[in-house]
Amino acid sequence: MSKITLEGSTNRDHGSSNARRLRQSGSIPAVVYGHGVESLSISVDAKSFRAAVSGEQGLNSVISLGADGKEYLVMAREIQRHPVRGTVAHIDFQVIDPNQPVIAEVPLHVVGDAVEVRHADWEVDQQMFSLEVRTRPDQIPTHIDVEISELKVGDAIHVSDLVLPKGVVAIVDAGVSVVTTRPSRVAKTADTAEAAV
Repeated sequence: MSKITLEGSTNRDHGSSNARRLRQSGSIPAVVYGHGVESLSISVDAKSFRAAVSGEQGLNSVISLGADGKEYLVMAREIQRHPVRGTVAHIDFQVIDPNQPVIAEVPLHVVGDAVEVRHADWEVDQQMFSLEVRTRPDQIPTHIDVEISELKVGDAIHVSDLVLPKGVVAIVDAGVSVVTTRPSRVAKTADTAEAAV
């Protein structure tokens, strides 16, 4: 796991007007918290933060955060965004233990071609686009593949059917549908036309 570094400044005042000034100057208000760590208010450079989470791991990146003369191993656990512009308005950094499991949300990528479903004029309907898992920080996958090649008409793929990497455990109900199948609009139209004859 490559080391990602980020510097935080503790020289910031509280209050909405001060936070607004920080954002206008290119910084983002943030807080560092975690077990055995006293909550610390900081700010980080917006461009540096974007760079820190722009890799394959995205928001699941483990970051070495320097602040108040100390170094914290953190993950960005909650990000507040501006309701109109979508820019990051505030970040909660959680201090983590690299040897202890954390909860992370991992993207699900559909792979393969459900030939039988396609030939029957049905469609593959993806119901879930990310999966919450528990694993060590260095074992968080960048994504999880959902193989649909063997999918047949009327079939579904559930969380229990997913092939997860070693050390990764899903924390949602095993029976939840990830992918289902359904008649396409063309098939529905044909069925309706036949029924009308």
